[in-house]
Amino acid sequence: MTAASAFAGMRSVAPVVFRAGCPDCRERFELAASALRLAIGASSRTTFYSFTCPECGAAVRKPAGERIVELLTGGGVRTLRLHSTV
Repeated sequence: MTAASAFAGMRSVAPVVFRAGCPDCRERFELAASALRLAIGASSRTTFYSFTCPECGAAVRKPAGERIVELLTGGGVRTLRLHSTV
């Protein structure tokens, strides 16, 4: 079996997009996974996702609960794990 025949029956997969909104300009839009960053900290206060608003250019940072973390990591968003120093 060749590589081409192994993939012959597969369909192309649509890129993952996430709906988001800007608290500054109030615009709503869709962002590709590459436009988002997820930071996972030791607590809910230090776990958040961020992006730049494509409409007004504002840097947006929003809290990310467990479900949001699951969706973003499953959708291919780059993740940074924050470590606390004690």
